[in-house]
Amino acid sequence: MMTPQQRAIWVRSMGARQDWWALRSEPVVEPEWEIIDAHCHFWVEKDIPDPVDPRATLRTSRYMPDEFLRDVSGGHKLTTIVYIECGSGYYTEGPVHLRPIGEIEFAIEISRQLNGENNTPKLGAISAFADLTNPELGATLNGYVEKSGSMVKSIRHSGARLENPSARFLAGAAPPDLYLDPAFRRGVASLGERGLHFEAFQFHFQLPQLADLIKSTPGTTFILNHLGAPIGYGRGPAADARVLAEWAMGIDAVAKFPNVVMKLGGMASPVTEYDATFRDIPPSAADFIAERGAFFHHAIGAFGPERCLFESNFPVDSVSISYTSLWNAYKLIAGEYPKTARRALLSETARRIYGIELPSKPRLSEPALSSDKE
Repeated sequence: MMTPQQRAIWVRSMGARQDWWALRSEPVVEPEWEIIDAHCHFWVEKDIPDPVDPRATLRTSRYMPDEFLRDVSGGHKLTTIVYIECGSGYYTEGPVHLRPIGEIEFAIEISRQLNGENNTPKLGAISAFADLTNPELGATLNGYVEKSGSMVKSIRHSGARLENPSARFLAGAAPPDLYLDPAFRRGVASLGERGLHFEAFQFHFQLPQLADLIKSTPGTTFILNHLGAPIGYGRGPAADARVLAEWAMGIDAVAKFPNVVMKLGGMASPVTEYDATFRDIPPSAADFIAERGAFFHHAIGAFGPERCLFESNFPVDSVSISYTSLWNAYKLIAGEYPKTARRALLSETARRIYGIELPSKPRLSEPALSSDKE
């Protein structure tokens, strides 16, 4: 659990730890393997509400395309990213349910700067926020279409809740039992009717409620964020084993529903209590796999590679690991599976789920590797 001072420091540090990352320089693994990053945030420097104390604020770093392109310049073949809502660019006036439309304008400006030219990635899709309990939800969704055409592919309305306010970092202040709210369930169902997906973000002990929500809305595709957000890391081997076992039971219950896909990531975030952010030297890809790899492999086994996609969760996870090392870890994990499965994990599942077009320029064939499993 972070102190208020630590929390303020690390919110300010997101995307701003270049000197620390440089202490762990490692070459890019398989630079010709295409990757699609299914979870990226952008924001201007600003004050945000402190989830621990609503009367207080936290000052963020600036994280815009300049900072992102600097961080991803290590050599990975990143072709496309997905913008995930984070409260940027909201209108400050007008009806409350229409104010999030400002973030669509913000994301479209990001798209103009990330145009996919000169080896920069393009923005392939947007995941927006909408209050799924609001009777005016339809007006919000219509506004997204007016502003972006078909760029908005999914809606995220966080259900993550921690009862202890002092344990909250950037998440955890959702209303209690949000997934059980009939109005919320109607909102989730309406997304499927419009061909939109629901991005589910909650903690691992809330997975039973998520499973019940999924069962009640079979017409909507769910994109489960951050490996179901297991929390409680670093309390000793016995406690870590209990968290893994509890999380795995929840994952297995959710994975049985065919309308769910899993985002593999978020495991370097301080939200999960990963402690690398406090180390003198950042973890290598191998370190990260040794400490967190069991979660990835269990999820891939439960869902299958065709229902899994990797995410960086940058710049949030950047406080604990560099972009280069994080995607090196992902490639090493993906490389343990057959070639078709590896491609699904690194790019093709994301392309399918978010309706991302193939690169306009033909890709060179990847060389045959002795490590590939056909």
